Order: sequence, then structure tokens, then C-alpha cells
Amino acid sequence: MKLSRRSVLRGSAVALAAPALDTLALPGLAISAAAQPDAEAQPWRHGLSLFDELKYPAGFKHFDYVNPQAPKGGTVRMIAIGTFDNFNMAVAGVRGTLSAGLNLLYSTLMANALDEVSTEYGLLAESVRHPADFSSATYRLRAEARWHDGKPVTVEDVIFSLESFKKHHPQYAAYYRHVTKVEKTGERDATFTFDAPGNRELPQIIGQLYVLPKHWWEGADANGNKRDIGTTRLEAPLGSGAYRVKSFTAGRTVIYERVKDYWGKDLNVSIGRDNFDEVRFEYFRDTTVALEAFKGDNIDWRTENSALNWATRYDFPARTEKRVILEEFPIRSQGVMQAFVFNTRRAKFSDPRVRRAFNFAFDFEEMNKQLFFGQYSRVASYFEGTELASHGLPEGEELAILETVRGKVPPEVFTTAYSNPTGGSPEQVRANLREGIRLLKDAGWEVRDRRLVSVKTKEPMTVEFLTESPSFERVILFYKPSLERLGVTVSVRNVDDAQYENRLRSWDYDAIIGSWGQSLSPGNEQRGYWGAAAADQAGSRNLIGIKDAAIDALIERVIFAKNRSELVAATKALDRVLLHHHFLVPQWTYGKVRTARWDRFGHPDNMPRYGAAAFPTVWWWDGQRAAKAGSRL
Repeated sequence: MKLSRRSVLRGSAVALAAPALDTLALPGLAISAAAQPDAEAQPWRHGLSLFDELKYPAGFKHFDYVNPQAPKGGTVRMIAIGTFDNFNMAVAGVRGTLSAGLNLLYSTLMANALDEVSTEYGLLAESVRHPADFSSATYRLRAEARWHDGKPVTVEDVIFSLESFKKHHPQYAAYYRHVTKVEKTGERDATFTFDAPGNRELPQIIGQLYVLPKHWWEGADANGNKRDIGTTRLEAPLGSGAYRVKSFTAGRTVIYERVKDYWGKDLNVSIGRDNFDEVRFEYFRDTTVALEAFKGDNIDWRTENSALNWATRYDFPARTEKRVILEEFPIRSQGVMQAFVFNTRRAKFSDPRVRRAFNFAFDFEEMNKQLFFGQYSRVASYFEGTELASHGLPEGEELAILETVRGKVPPEVFTTAYSNPTGGSPEQVRANLREGIRLLKDAGWEVRDRRLVSVKTKEPMTVEFLTESPSFERVILFYKPSLERLGVTVSVRNVDDAQYENRLRSWDYDAIIGSWGQSLSPGNEQRGYWGAAAADQAGSRNLIGIKDAAIDALIERVIFAKNRSELVAATKALDRVLLHHHFLVPQWTYGKVRTARWDRFGHPDNMPRYGAAAFPTVWWWDGQRAAKAGSRL
């Protein structure tokens, strides 16, 4: 249901992936009488849930998973990788690299509950209502909502924000493409009209809208230069959230300070969170250097995504002395697909047999043993780790949905359960390579002089793996000899963040390592991931280049599901079809967040079920622990 923050706000280290721009009607700022009668008849709600009842009633005091008496104070120092040159969220993913943590400055209309699936409660908006057919939604802003300069948050700000995101941000343009009109329908009411009824997710998608200050963006900076929402900007922006930018050094450090008189600090959705006085991000170009900075007590918190590091590189005195704590938190809020991704826009990867052959060359079992200390399991679904993952053969409601696209999807969808090739032994590896060679031959490729060439064009099969992370080079280099045994010429190109982003936007790559986070209630974002319209939209997450009518139809079944049962069945059907097209070579998953921290912090006893570590959101500075851990450098 929700775009991953890494997809939308690339460069942000705080954890939260389309068709041409639709016309967005902006009928001026006069109050309109266009609100639908059915919508007006609906009651105002304090929250929204996709299918189920809300856990928290109107007027609830705070979320169950927070400590309402959490102390305020202290500083937390966190890691950001790469660099940054932009504080303008509206052009993130298009121009410039966005600063880490920028979402701390802004508020959305609604706030997610971390102990419910696809549920939101009022933040900037005090209430929301929509007609029974989900054809529109009206949000009523809180009268007390304020920007950090003291000016009220207005409906005009909401309209400006949606217009700006749709105009300048490709992924948000896709995400909000079904909003055809937004109007001011009351002093504090903004009504969003959708292009069709029945899409129950759209009201909640609107609730996720970051609201930007229209008056600030249309004003001038300290030097008298007029600001432009369509360009990168390295000026601390005006926000309405719990934090503001205190200071920054471009590309190196950004420090956020808690707003002591934050207008929303006493809201039920705010109590017990945003407890640190300062949140500081230190930038590193290299993950190894970042780890050493953590071990040297220059950083307080680290999320570890390397099995090698986790197994071998935390044996240092502070951990032995229990001043540093290693802890894993289960991931229950999302599934994931991580894989070697082929750019099917290039003819050499257009045949699924070629792509499947690449999977037969991947010896995951041996890689897991040699590189990852056996920590990982193989990904076998685009929704790995959730109830949405397909298994076995289709049946019941899922089979009925698949029957609607029979003849338009690979026939194996109905007859063969998807599975990845299994390696781990010399005999199995040889058998897999033989099967890979057979598939390549059937696809019109053969080995000549130890090189794989096209029988038709005589062109050799060459593959350049593009990466922005040196840590992934060893993974690709492990894979490389197996591909070379098939006759493939393999190269690895490691580039910086900016080059990587530019090449992705222009689809200038053979293969990359890509990942897609999946919520427990997938929906409109699936169009941006796999939809035909997104395949040519620069900056979209359709990294593969999929253009398939049957997949588009299944995406619509997911989006317009009328209940949880239908949503699960439609998602499994979509998953199964994607798998049998062999668009990619699935990699691995862990199912937990590995964290390391200097023992200076406290967290609630009842951690949020769907929040994983939820750091630093619901944590706080613990003075007694900090004293035992020792003073910082």
C-alpha cells in the first residue's frame, strides 16, 4: 500500500520503491460546493483502516506501544551513506540527493499506527470522510496545526503540495495519478476527487501526503533569491514536524533539533515519540569506515545489513564489556524481493529462457555458506515473508482470478509450482549449468570459442552489473565465474550515488541488484513496480521494464479488492505470474533487522509489532545507561 521510503526519498537513512503526469485541476482557492452529497452524508472519522475495524477509538490517549512518560533529551548520532545536496523533498529521486532524516521536519495528514496493518490516525488532519464508493475523500485540518514560523497550515498548502509532487516527482506522480482534482470545500477542508470509484486505498494514500509550506516556497531566501520548488535546494527548509534543521555541512553532516513548542506534541499520535533533543546524521562514503566510526564511539546506532560483518566484526572491547548491545528485531510489517535484476528493455534479456538460465547459474547455497555464514534463506516470492506469497499450485479464489488471464500468462502458472534451482554440491551445480545451457540454446544462443553468442546476430552475450555499493561487488564476483562457465562475458561497474541514480533514470544498465519492499496490504504502488505505464517513466520503480497486459490486469485486481480474502488471493496470483516470467534471479532474505547500539537508550517494553526496531521514533535517552556506557568522544 505504501511506497518504501528508499524508493521515494532515496538518501534518507530513516526507515519508512508510472504513467505520464495526469492533469491536476486546481480551481483556485475559492471554497467550492463540489463536495459529493454522499460524502457529506458520511460521518467524520478519526482514522482509516483498509478493511478491518480501527483498534483505537476516537479520543484515545496514546498508542499502546509507546512510553507516554518517556523523557525528552539527549542526542543520537546515526549513519548515512553517500552524500547529499538537496533539502527539497519534491524533487527527490529526480534531481539531487536528498538529505537523510528530512521526513523529521514534515507532517503528513495522517500518522501510521505501528501495531495495526494499513491503519492511519489523524495528524495534520483532525478527521476524514469519504463516500461508500471511495470516489473521493475530504480531510479536515486541525485548527492548531502550525509551521515552525507560527503560520497556520492551510488547505492551500495541501493543494500546493499535491500539485508539486505530481509535477516534479515521478514516483509520487504515479502514486497520486488517480487524484484528478483537489478543491477547498471548507475553511479547513480539502476534498480529493478520484478518477474512478472502488479503490478503497486512495483515501489512505492521500493521508500519507507530506504537506509543504506554500508561502515559504513562493517566497525568497535570505539573499533575496526567489525559491523554486522544481529545483534542488540546499537551504534548511521550513517544516511543521517535531524537528527542524539546526545545522548542516553539505555532504557530511546534518543535525535536527526537537522543536520545543511543536504544535502537535500533545496529540495522541505524538505522545511518547520524538524524544531526542537532537538527531544527528554523519555521512560516510564507505560502509567499512562507517562501521569503524561506530566501534570508535563516533556513532550511537547502526543497522547492519552484512552477514559477514554481523558474524565477524563486532568482537571489540565495548561489546565484551556490554557497553555495546547487538539485538535483532523481527520484521513483521513487510515482505521483500531482492534480486539480480535484468533490464528487459535490452533485447538480449527479452527472452525468459535467457533469464531463467541465469538463475540456474546462481549457486545460492554455496554463496550462503561461503559469504554469509549460512544466515540467509532464498527469496522465492515477490512478497517473501508474508501471507501474500504464493505456494504450491493455485487453488480456490486465487485460481479463479488466474482463470481470467489464462492464455495470457505462462502456462506453467497453472501446472508447476515455482522454485529456484538448488545448488550446494558439484553434482547439482553441473546439472544446473547443463540446464542453463539447454535453455540458452532453445533461446537462440550457443557457445563458440568459449563465448556465448547469438545464433542470429553473432553478437556475444555480455553483462555489466551496475552497483553503487562496494559491499555488493564480492557478491557479483562470486556469481561471475558461474556465468562465465555458460560463456557469458561479465563485468562489474561500481559508481557513486549520483551516477547510479542518473543511469537508473535513463534505464542505462544491463543488470543491477534491486529490491522492492512490500507492505501487508499492497495496492497502487504495484503499478509503479510492474505496470506497463511505469516502464518508460523516468525514475519509476519498474526497473525490469515490464510491459504485460495480464500483469496490469492482476495489479488492478489487487488494487480493487473488496476484502482481505480477495486481496490475498489477487496478490498471490500476481506473485505467481511475475515469478513464472523469470524477470530476475532472486537473492536472499533474513527476516530480522540486525542492530548494534551503544547502551545509552531506552525503549518501551511493548515494542510495536509492525515497527521492527522503530529507532529512534519511540526510543529515548537513558542517562543512567549512558553513564555506564562511558562518555562520548
